[in-house]
Amino acid sequence: MNIFIINSGSSSIKYQLFRMPSSSPVCSGLVDRIGLENSVIVHKTYINDEEKVIKITDEIPDHEAGLKKVNELLTDSEIGVITDAYAIEVVGHRVVHGGESFTDPTIITPEVKEKLKLTFQLAPLHNPAAFRGIEVAEKIFRGANQVAVFDTAFHQTMPPKAFRFAIPDSYYTDHNIRAYGFHGTSHQYVSHQAELYLNNKALKLISIHLGNGCSITAVNNGKSVDTSMGFGPLSGLIMGSRSGDIDPTIIFYLVNQLGYDIEQVSNLLNKRSGMIGLTGFSDMRDIRRLIAEGDEQAKLAYDMYAYRIRKYIGAYTAVLNGLDALIFTAGVGENDPIIRELVCRDIGYLGIELDTDKNNTRTDGIREISKTGSRVKILVIPTNEELEIASQCYELLK
Repeated sequence: MNIFIINSGSSSIKYQLFRMPSSSPVCSGLVDRIGLENSVIVHKTYINDEEKVIKITDEIPDHEAGLKKVNELLTDSEIGVITDAYAIEVVGHRVVHGGESFTDPTIITPEVKEKLKLTFQLAPLHNPAAFRGIEVAEKIFRGANQVAVFDTAFHQTMPPKAFRFAIPDSYYTDHNIRAYGFHGTSHQYVSHQAELYLNNKALKLISIHLGNGCSITAVNNGKSVDTSMGFGPLSGLIMGSRSGDIDPTIIFYLVNQLGYDIEQVSNLLNKRSGMIGLTGFSDMRDIRRLIAEGDEQAKLAYDMYAYRIRKYIGAYTAVLNGLDALIFTAGVGENDPIIRELVCRDIGYLGIELDTDKNNTRTDGIREISKTGSRVKILVIPTNEELEIASQCYELLK
């Protein structure tokens, strides 16, 4: 089954093509700077274990023009991997927010599209872009089933005591204000990989997704029971440019005492805080360079970042009433041994014991970096959200 995965952003389209049930992509790519000068397409094909990369700079005014260019590459006489657009049987769309309406992969119909519009207010930066990707894909891949897979869906198994806020009930019943959680596709994928690796489906897991956005999730028997992101993707861990948890009184102080308006507060907490607010950089490689140069502020930022994660590990171990494995994933989680070491330091009482040599040894695939005999396994598992979306589409339609 040819399943084409689209992750549509405000000015970009990420994509991968899978021939399911094979887990290896046939091609992947990125259309970037849509609607801006010097738009770029980076297109990769994987044929007979050989990767070919094509980079094109062109004028791409909108998402429809971008996806048409991608279709031309997919069907090109020399480098194409399909005969025509009708060879695509399924288009799987990553949709960040499903609200309470969408808890499973969903075939997109006119009725579903109307419900999706109602989620725009819950994720104004992400869901309109995803919706635009859906409408464009419907025009180009006319013979395909269009399927939406939601980042929030994995967290719909959280109990009310975890997802409700202690505000008047009407704000939940009338306005759907509750914790939804994000990065669900990633947390679901790596949790399942941990089950396969440890050959056990009845596991108590903590999954830590550390990229530019960061979240941590408690998983019991394959189900999310609590997660750090809430109504939006701002709460919880310290992130690249987002503050994570702060005292809400700070917002009142910024508005009432310092004269901020709400837009300025949002910009501060979402774009100017986190690691970039503490150090001037959001990329951990830049911050590690500062630490190597003796920058005390950068060292403090690293300590704060790890300390926040460690607090959540303690809380979620209590929620789970025990812990079998700790999972690090995404760009920072997979590639930053210093953060993993700081996170796992001084929590041996939970049964978490890191092996320093294993932590500093880079290998492909799943890595076990806990000490031999550690009660809790510490795993580094590369995430693959596109494969998870493809797998969910395949299970829905096979």
